[in-house]
Amino acid sequence: MLLRIHPENPNKREIKQVIECLKDGGIIVYPSDTVYGIGCDIFNKKSVERIAKIKGRNLKKNNFSFICSNLSHISHYTKQIDNTVYKLMKRNLPGPFTFILNANNSIPKLFKTNKKTVGIRIPNHNIPLDIVSQLGNPILTTSVKDDDKLLEHSTDPELIHEKLEHLVDIVIDGGYTGNIPSTVVDCTKSEFEILRQGKGDLIL
Repeated sequence: MLLRIHPENPNKREIKQVIECLKDGGIIVYPSDTVYGIGCDIFNKKSVERIAKIKGRNLKKNNFSFICSNLSHISHYTKQIDNTVYKLMKRNLPGPFTFILNANNSIPKLFKTNKKTVGIRIPNHNIPLDIVSQLGNPILTTSVKDDDKLLEHSTDPELIHEKLEHLVDIVIDGGYTGNIPSTVVDCTKSEFEILRQGKGDLIL
């Protein structure tokens, strides 16, 4: 279904509808401060497998990213973050960044993977922040790609719905987004490295 939600003032009843869908193992498409993403509850194994299938990826080899509602959420899934990285994240979040961090033991258990890292996003957008906050745990996130060779990402929720309505449960129409993905910052080594320059300019 296509569900319209106001991007700046999300309606609680509509957010609740999305939460119920996620808790029932549903998959959603939602807007963010960068591009539209596909998400599910990270604790629902079947939903995670469905997203991997939609994206044509091997679950064990995939790089995972979560949307969290705040920095305190992050400590449940990562090893201890040093002070420099914490301050860097605090300066730039919420914002259009994916921070790659060393995962703790909960990540391999969740996804039956040997991956030792996880991507963390706290987008500057009320819809995904409200969803994660009310769900009570992060959602898995991956961007909606476009089949058009000229466009890397889809920006029109109605077109996304036409394309994915048989694969996902809810497409949230939060208006048009941009088509530039997040800036990816690797914080797993002694010095951080920008792996992909996207929408955000990192404040150092």
